[in-house]
Amino acid sequence: MLPIDTLYRGRQINPDGIALEDDTTKLTYRELVERVEALAVALQRRLPHKQAKIVACGYNNLQHVIAILATHLAGHIWVAVNPRSGTTENNALMNLVEPNLIIADDAARDAFDPGDTPFIVAAPDKRPAGDSVDGLIAAHRGKRPDRHDLNPNTDLQAIKFTGGSTGLPKAVMQPYRTGITLIGNFLSVFRLNPDDCQVAAAPVSHAAFILMLPIFAVGGRNIVLPTPDPDRILDSFENRGVSTIFMPPTMIYRAMAEPNIECRSFPHLRHLIYSAAPMPPEKVREAQQVFPNAIETLYGQTEASSICTAMTAAELEMDANNGSVGRATPLMRVEIMDPDGNILPPGETGEVVVRGGLTMTGYYKNPEATAEAFKDGWLHTGDGGLIDERGYLFLKDRLRDVIISGGFNVYPTDVEGALVRHPDIYECVVFGAEDDYWGERVEAAVQLRGGASASPDDIIAHAKAELGSVKAPKTVHLVDDLPRSAVGKVLRREVRDRFSSPVRKS
Repeated sequence: MLPIDTLYRGRQINPDGIALEDDTTKLTYRELVERVEALAVALQRRLPHKQAKIVACGYNNLQHVIAILATHLAGHIWVAVNPRSGTTENNALMNLVEPNLIIADDAARDAFDPGDTPFIVAAPDKRPAGDSVDGLIAAHRGKRPDRHDLNPNTDLQAIKFTGGSTGLPKAVMQPYRTGITLIGNFLSVFRLNPDDCQVAAAPVSHAAFILMLPIFAVGGRNIVLPTPDPDRILDSFENRGVSTIFMPPTMIYRAMAEPNIECRSFPHLRHLIYSAAPMPPEKVREAQQVFPNAIETLYGQTEASSICTAMTAAELEMDANNGSVGRATPLMRVEIMDPDGNILPPGETGEVVVRGGLTMTGYYKNPEATAEAFKDGWLHTGDGGLIDERGYLFLKDRLRDVIISGGFNVYPTDVEGALVRHPDIYECVVFGAEDDYWGERVEAAVQLRGGASASPDDIIAHAKAELGSVKAPKTVHLVDDLPRSAVGKVLRREVRDRFSSPVRKS
């Protein structure tokens, strides 16, 4: 079995049911398979040898999704490039990977320089057959591609890029076993069924696509939204039968800030899954009031795809679990390790390490970084955390982000969790700044709620009352908005570089 086989399973279960839709088009499983097969034939005719590298760079539309699925079916490697990233970064990624083909929509053309690489447009149009996804589908309709002999452990399903918070993102090689394991974990933890409907509001180039395959596996429905507009997301919950969605915390906050949110109802919503960034416990409880019995979470990273740990809505309702990212999923092992390579007992803080089917095979053209990431079979995540006696993982920031102030370890997420309990604070980021007296001092960049008027002194006083003077920020920067990545994740290091005060001399 390969991940693309979930599409065929969905066709067996629900052949005439809707598999994929946007605002104007609905495709049944029969229709979607026919289109994916036709495009896969076209890709194999252009690139007859398996494991060619195909960049898919586009916004959320049906042609982009079909292009990704056809790349999988053709036995080629999906190289996921986000058009929201800067041109300089994307060009550097292209130069690293050296793709054999680019599939991108017109809106993404300015996101990179294709050079001499062959180019196919992933947008609905009437171009000649050789120029567009729709044209190639029309030219090869009714044909079926060859199924290459692929090794799930060594052949690659995708090359994806890390978040890039420190320099150029690394290119992560994800084998087919990664996708197989991911699907198995989603199905076993979240108990998806044919009535489930996912809305892809986050970029299809990232987390929104990973939920599509588990939904296909049960014969469910996927809706593609062109942009993550909060009102349209809420409308899909109310009026389009959506049960399942991935949303980073920032997207959840935007949805909760919509006018009259308390008057809306979401009868089908069962799985509002957050990840990609921490969510303070107070924000989790606020979200549970707005979206009852639906807030869930998972933990992973590009190097260990998405769902190393997970927690259902029922588990997250328990007070003891608020702030956790769940237990290890069935096909993964998750432990806490000290700097000497020893597995730590429950309750002790160290580095989160993982092993199992979700882990990458390595970084593309970067054996040194690969050797640093893998030690004795364990993938070192770079995240700090602890696992309690019940097996629940609690993250304690990236190890490099821990602030050592006056000899005490200060975890930014702990401070952020206290700050957002202030009624005027919408979102915040805590970081360390060099200080001759403290070694590092705690600072915070704070975005207030609309109409709020708390001063930096008010916020510092609140933090001291919650945490004591050591962990409380010494400086608070009030900002209109926080810098974010192309997928909406707040960039802690950019915040620090932008707002950190000069070194204070003793």
